[in-house]
Amino acid sequence: MGPIDKASVQTAIESFAGEDIYLHLETTNGAYAAHRQEQAMAVCAYIRNGRIRYDSGAIAGEGPFRVGLKMQEGWIYAEGLTDYEIDGQGRLLLAGHDGDGRLAVALELSRTAFPV
Repeated sequence: MGPIDKASVQTAIESFAGEDIYLHLETTNGAYAAHRQEQAMAVCAYIRNGRIRYDSGAIAGEGPFRVGLKMQEGWIYAEGLTDYEIDGQGRLLLAGHDGDGRLAVALELSRTAFPV
């Protein structure tokens, strides 16, 4: 993965629009926050291989970035994205890492199911 290039990510987002695709979306501070304060609450959301179809999508911001995917009846949204890769299988992999390199958010799109 490397730093996000907005134009490349936007092109990839547009290439998936209108297709039935697989989504991986997670956000976490997980165990990363548990030691910081006694009152800190670890949080996480995770979906893998959710089947979606979106009509349009966009990347915005100057870094960290946010991506929104507009579906017929709602939105998928991720914020805090810093890095991306379009892998050898044509999957768009986006991640947001904190200052220590720990994963905070991931948004991935694929035409084939992700390994489980």
